Amino acid sequence: MSTQPTTDVAPPPSPSGDGPSDGLQAGLKNRHLSMIAIGGVIGAGLFVGSASGIAAAGPAILLSYALVGALVVFVMRMLGEMAAAYPSSGSFSAYADRALGRWAGFSIGWLYWFFWVVVLAVEATAGAKILEGWIPAVPQWGWALIVMVVLTATNLASVASYGEFEFWFAGIKVVAIAAFVAIGLLAVFGVLPGAHSETAGIANLTEHGGFMPNGPGSILTGVLMVVFSFMGSEIVTLAAGESENPQRAVTKATNSVIWRIAVFYLGSIFVVVSLLPWNDKSITEDGSYVAALNAIGIPHAGEVMNVIVLTAVLSCLNSGLYTASRMAFSLGQRGDAPKAFARTTARGVPRAAILSSVAFGFVAVFFNYEWPDTVFAFLLNSSGAVALFVWLVICFAQLRMRGMILRDDPSKLVVKMWLFPYLTWATIGLISFVLVYMLTDPAGRQQVTLSLLAAVLVVAVALVRDRVRGSRTA
Repeated sequence: MSTQPTTDVAPPPSPSGDGPSDGLQAGLKNRHLSMIAIGGVIGAGLFVGSASGIAAAGPAILLSYALVGALVVFVMRMLGEMAAAYPSSGSFSAYADRALGRWAGFSIGWLYWFFWVVVLAVEATAGAKILEGWIPAVPQWGWALIVMVVLTATNLASVASYGEFEFWFAGIKVVAIAAFVAIGLLAVFGVLPGAHSETAGIANLTEHGGFMPNGPGSILTGVLMVVFSFMGSEIVTLAAGESENPQRAVTKATNSVIWRIAVFYLGSIFVVVSLLPWNDKSITEDGSYVAALNAIGIPHAGEVMNVIVLTAVLSCLNSGLYTASRMAFSLGQRGDAPKAFARTTARGVPRAAILSSVAFGFVAVFFNYEWPDTVFAFLLNSSGAVALFVWLVICFAQLRMRGMILRDDPSKLVVKMWLFPYLTWATIGLISFVLVYMLTDPAGRQQVTLSLLAAVLVVAVALVRDRVRGSRTA
């Protein structure tokens, strides 16, 4: 890989799978990719959002997590099939471009970029609140600024520095939640020395109103509450494009997604609803994980969880900026964004793509402080259902890409979607059902409506651009 600066638009990604040849550099090591893959499914939403799901569905929230987890496994399998064959920093946007048309790659690429720059503002604000609680001398906006500047500098330095930061951020999350599951299970089965919880036990799953205390419909309500905490599992397929062996990295990440979701999501939520009755007030007042740790006598549980949540927030910020910039870079490569986005520095960093992404993130942070209930609420809701749109596009792209891979080089089909095409169509049906069901929920209805509006606008721009280009070349 050349280390000379790239001053022009980078060439299209190489389909060889031997590493990046598009101006980016193979700066991510196997340990970086492994931790990005593991940590990618553990967002801050798991720590702070699970309490509302438990309150809505009771122990049946386990089925909600299982349903969404299965959905993510299927989508990641499809994405892994395409990414292993054609590693690309544009991931599903590049595959949609090839399989469904330029309009599809343009639309989903920009929507995904929009999703992550809004997430930057959300996570920067969340991290700033925690830091202000520790050091109130610095105002919340000051902490948000500091966090954004530090992680921008990290991403601008090199992809290796991003990988190193994410390795440690994700590592802390993984160790923390693994320890939580291990200690929690010991307490649930009554073998944890020193634990003094009299309410812990498997009986909590069926007592206090039964396994489905709020009825079967609460499972779907729970799905709406937890589905967005899974966003981020696809990041490893973008990052793989900057590793030495993208095909191996994607294959390994795709094959391990089942146990990652089973341990980190289902395992930890099982511990929470087993240690405490689902309707215990402390779950909603203190947060599900803090309440569980307090129940078994872990000292300073709130402070410990704040550290872990801050780590998850910083990890999400770090990955969000990386992901947004690589998507912008890929769009620039394909002529769907300014050409400057596709230029890289001597270290293989797409500087313009990073700076433009963080600039919008700073603007969104400002909106969050000045107009949290109007302008920022609109941004948040109009990007809320993008995760489901992305998953739908991955499904439809994979339906077309399977035939393309087989025609180009069948040996590239090292990861295969199970029961193709039946399971792909079933996944499309389930995602569509979730989107329709969101319309029955007031908060979900607003997200779907505004996200659809944003999608329609972006698709309209894409179609107009395609028509203008066609008329110019005619």
